[in-house]
Amino acid sequence: MADDKHEPLAALGLRARLLLAIAFSWALGSALVWLVVSRFGVDWLMPSLALGALVSLMLSAWLTRRLSNALKSMELGLLNLIDNDFSASLPGSDDPVLSKLSSLFNRASETLRRERQHLYQRELLLDKVIQNSPNLMLLLDSSGHIIYANDSARHELHGGKGITGMTLTALAAAIGEPMAPILTGDTDGLFTLEREGDSETWHISRGRFTLNGFEHQLILLKQMTRELSRQEVAVWKKVIRVISHELNNSLAPMRSMVNSGRMLAGKLDEPRLNLIFDTIDKRTAHLGEFIEGYARFARLPRPIKAPVDMARLCHELGLQTPFVVVGELPTEPLIADEVQLEQVLLNLLKNAHESGSAPQEVAMAVRTQPASAASPAGVVIEVMDRGPGMSPEVLSQALLPFYSTKQQGTGLGLALCREIIEAHDGRISLQNRSGGGLAVQLFLPAQGA
Repeated sequence: MADDKHEPLAALGLRARLLLAIAFSWALGSALVWLVVSRFGVDWLMPSLALGALVSLMLSAWLTRRLSNALKSMELGLLNLIDNDFSASLPGSDDPVLSKLSSLFNRASETLRRERQHLYQRELLLDKVIQNSPNLMLLLDSSGHIIYANDSARHELHGGKGITGMTLTALAAAIGEPMAPILTGDTDGLFTLEREGDSETWHISRGRFTLNGFEHQLILLKQMTRELSRQEVAVWKKVIRVISHELNNSLAPMRSMVNSGRMLAGKLDEPRLNLIFDTIDKRTAHLGEFIEGYARFARLPRPIKAPVDMARLCHELGLQTPFVVVGELPTEPLIADEVQLEQVLLNLLKNAHESGSAPQEVAMAVRTQPASAASPAGVVIEVMDRGPGMSPEVLSQALLPFYSTKQQGTGLGLALCREIIEAHDGRISLQNRSGGGLAVQLFLPAQGA
């Protein structure tokens, strides 16, 4: 604005200035014609007109050249913006009006460039989040074709192969039962799948929305097994804490009363009373141990992970209970809480011996598992026996707290194993072996998997 005060023509628009330039050039041409005719006579009228017109055109072209160049530069800049090229900028100009236009264009271009970069970064971040989400995501267009699918959907539904461009019907046909009717249905909610002897709980939800004037459908599938299991275990732990608290409050005075009763019985010289008090004391102690076992399950701490040498761990386990190591042990250390992992393996080996299996048939195998479309990289530990195995009903409930087929069992052994392994972000599964016996498989993901 300060420069405009010192420029007499700055206040004039481009059109007025252009008209002034043309008028000035034609006035100069007319003056040239008048000079020639007045000096050389009327006979020179036509040549003087031609000369005047030529001079006027040349002068007009010279006066408007800068404006023409500026307009061409702006036209090229606008064409670049149409082509989504926001890197173009216009050079400055001595003319204040052209300089202002160039400045406005450059500011608009810079703003568009920053906005586009911001949107690109947000889209990149959103795509990264979606692609790494464990939830399965399918986006369908109005014709039922899949126009977007994240990595989890490709791996879970099509073995890691691309599914973009397929129709939902074709994908369902490739998947087969029991997922196909669920995927092509129109209901939301929970459903259960049986996979490798394990029951998995899933949730499916569908949403429809309009995008760019066309209707789209978004299908989301979420694995709920671990979440439901954690909630179930949390409920069990709360129940255990309440029961333990109430029983411990009753056991303490009972033990005190037993001691007092013994002292009184000694004065009465009645040996049968001592037998009664011994029995009560023994059963009270057993009940206290029983409650403490459940309390340990409820107070299970988070694992403190560190490198574990499997060769050394197997040697230490062999000193406590006999078993056979099948195959080679991995040389790379396993990342886990060694105390908790030892507790799990010792419990499983103890169960294997109690199954009625011959001691030489109790075995353990440890192998590394590379990453695949269905599972991340990690270590698989398998404890096997040649006992009678489990019925389908027992297999489906064996990992639940309080469930036991043993007369003196607490129903905590396998439940505690499951809790420890899932706290390591792993999984545990049970299956009968061909030829008889049971195999308990533990999977622990590699660090960072």
